[in-house]
Amino acid sequence: MTEHRLTAPAAERNRHAICAVLSRHLQHRRELGGDVLEIGAGTGQHAITFAQALPQFTFWPTEPQPRHRQSIDAWRSGGGCSGAAVENMHPAQALDVLADDWGLGAAGMAPATGLVCINVIHISPWGVALNLLTRARSHIADDGILFLYGPYMRGGEHTATSNAGFDASLRAQDPAWGVRDMGEIESLADKNGLALDRIIDMPANNFSLIFSPHSS
Repeated sequence: MTEHRLTAPAAERNRHAICAVLSRHLQHRRELGGDVLEIGAGTGQHAITFAQALPQFTFWPTEPQPRHRQSIDAWRSGGGCSGAAVENMHPAQALDVLADDWGLGAAGMAPATGLVCINVIHISPWGVALNLLTRARSHIADDGILFLYGPYMRGGEHTATSNAGFDASLRAQDPAWGVRDMGEIESLADKNGLALDRIIDMPANNFSLIFSPHSS
């Protein structure tokens, strides 16, 4: 199935840096492990990197695009050092973030230790970010995290000239797309039971945002 693998240059460049941050913020569950749900897993390069680096966790990649699900499964099937399937990574599932029911309980996934979403909310309508942050808390364990990665504005301003140009190009492709403001994301998360704990500068003017459930 290796011929079905897709490779995105950006994912190839950033996967190890993202994995290092995710690993650090799952450290508290290293002994217990747990399920990690990825929304919009794309080609599967991130999922396979995470699964190989963090064997004590079980990864659930989801992706709405059939061609990308095929790529994810191709990475999974031959991703191990021996060429064997990676056992702690499930086959890709179709998940529509805009759906009322994500169907994860029926799939057998426990409340997630981590919910990961990489480079999605700026290449989708605002409704995707809205529904993701509205529903995320119900799928995250009490000691779990929500991990978002991508470019963001801060205080309504772009953090780099290149990001402003990127934002303009996105909106030219689809007026509903665009680089989101970090403050809007934080406010929406807070209204839905998630607090922004860490903002981590990443290469190429991107950020990792780490959220955790509000203390009861």
